[in-house]
Amino acid sequence: MTATEHSQELITVAAQAAADKLAHNIIAFDVSEVLSITDAFLIASANNDRQVKSIAEEIEDQLREQLDIKPVRREGEREGRWILLDYLDIVVHVQHSEERSFYSLDRLWKDCPELPLPADALASRNRPDAHTDEQGNAVAPAEAAPADNFGAEDYS
Repeated sequence: MTATEHSQELITVAAQAAADKLAHNIIAFDVSEVLSITDAFLIASANNDRQVKSIAEEIEDQLREQLDIKPVRREGEREGRWILLDYLDIVVHVQHSEERSFYSLDRLWKDCPELPLPADALASRNRPDAHTDEQGNAVAPAEAAPADNFGAEDYS
């Protein structure tokens, strides 16, 4: 069993909405083979709580406007570190970069097939302000590969 066309349509709209709000490292997995409760997961991250909330709100707005669908459950709004939007057919996880690194949903579901995403969502994986390790996994800013510090030599 694979994700339905309806699930793919939801993922596409949600991923584009996340990209429009500058989410980082957007990825979607077809989890229909291993979970009976949903077809797909969309995972996106942001560097601060305010942006996490903004991304989740945009996803919710776009799915309601374009496809006339509302989440059956929404969790994590108060903290703004990890907001989960459950649409039954898909589950959207918008995480603060630190939570994404700690909980590693990408690694947990890496054996599931990735779903196609809009170009803007795919481009989110290469944003310079996205914090990723050498494999492209989201990490906390302190764990990110060090940037070149040209001109930062100690001349004392």
